[in-house]
Amino acid sequence: MSLTAPPAPAPRITYGAVLGSPYVARLLGGTLVGRLPNGMAPVAIVLWVTSSGGSIAFGGLLSALYGLSSALAQPVKGRLMDRHGQTAVHLPAAVLNSALLVSLPLAGPYGGPGLATAIVVAAGLTTPALEAGLRALWPSVLPDHRLRHAALALDTGTQGLLYIAGPLLVAALASAYNPSVALAVTAGLGLTGTAVVAIAPPSRLWRPTPSTQSHATTAHRLASPGLLLLFVSLAGVGFAIGAMNVWAVAMARQHEQELLSGILPAAFSTGSFLGGLLYGRRRWRGTATDRLIGGGTFFLAGWLPLVALPGPYAAIAAVAVPGVFLTVVVACVYVTTDSLTPAGRTSEAYAWLILSIGAGQSVGTALAGRLAEQPLTTAALPAAGAAFALVVLLAARRRLGPTGCLNRRGRHAARPEAGTRRPDPGHPHFQPF
Repeated sequence: MSLTAPPAPAPRITYGAVLGSPYVARLLGGTLVGRLPNGMAPVAIVLWVTSSGGSIAFGGLLSALYGLSSALAQPVKGRLMDRHGQTAVHLPAAVLNSALLVSLPLAGPYGGPGLATAIVVAAGLTTPALEAGLRALWPSVLPDHRLRHAALALDTGTQGLLYIAGPLLVAALASAYNPSVALAVTAGLGLTGTAVVAIAPPSRLWRPTPSTQSHATTAHRLASPGLLLLFVSLAGVGFAIGAMNVWAVAMARQHEQELLSGILPAAFSTGSFLGGLLYGRRRWRGTATDRLIGGGTFFLAGWLPLVALPGPYAAIAAVAVPGVFLTVVVACVYVTTDSLTPAGRTSEAYAWLILSIGAGQSVGTALAGRLAEQPLTTAALPAAGAAFALVVLLAARRRLGPTGCLNRRGRHAARPEAGTRRPDPGHPHFQPF
């Protein structure tokens, strides 16, 4: 009989341990502050247009153009970061973005709608790619995969706070002062947060793992079937979120409660935040692909009660459920993306991921807006987007696993499931969980 004592269980990972790790609090906090303009600028732009005598329709158009141009530029900035590092891309983008937002109020007296449109589009194109940059930093900042698992969940979950705090801050500033002040504060927060991240040593010194492949081969690998299907599925997730925002406005009008248009998205974001906290506190069995499909299934199930056309209070509780599982889906997508992406292209791949969600969100918003007078159809659109995402994930399942991608030498090879690579301590993109 062996007298060898069983191995001691690994110590429990806490968020205090994650945030206490070097640079984690700074990078996470700086990224959240730097990305506050994502939740503030669209609202501030609409308020500025209407306070200047413009129509809500024109304000909504400018707001949509800001979000769309920001999403479309993400892959370009991701590619630049993979080539030149993060600081060289983040800081110039933040300076230009802030300068353009501050100058927008001058467009009314001196340039009219044409100049305002050009400034808004340029500001969107120059938004710093902080989200993609932070995801690329986690492996080098947190070598312990358990801490990295918790950090990724915390990072993903706290994104919902941007769309709760941002609009509320803009509304308070516009009410106490005017929308021009709200735009100036938006610009200042974006520049400050970006600077906090960009001058931090992990961001300043970060460089991607150099690829041993030719440029042509690497470009082909980035467009692998597994990644393409993963990004297509995320468009469905974004579609659900965009449709939900319009459905919330329709609910507010139907029940004559204007606050519902903000409370419902806030409930969804709160669910996402809580889901991130719960997901990151424990280790989960199964592969990242299994968790991704499981999260997608519950994400779809969470939208189905809306088809019953619930009342305001029931609707608030209902939308929190898909929010909880959104964090699971997005966190597992980042892990899977990392496992399918060739060396030296991770920031660009993360940027395409963000673009996919943003593009789907724009389509969902536009379609739901066209169908807003049909309550049942509008309520069913988020579930339709989630169902599309799940179907694509199920179709892509084998391509997201051990034989669904190429190894680092460009050959098909058996390997652990997505998110469970063999240990390679020297690899800055190693994701073992």
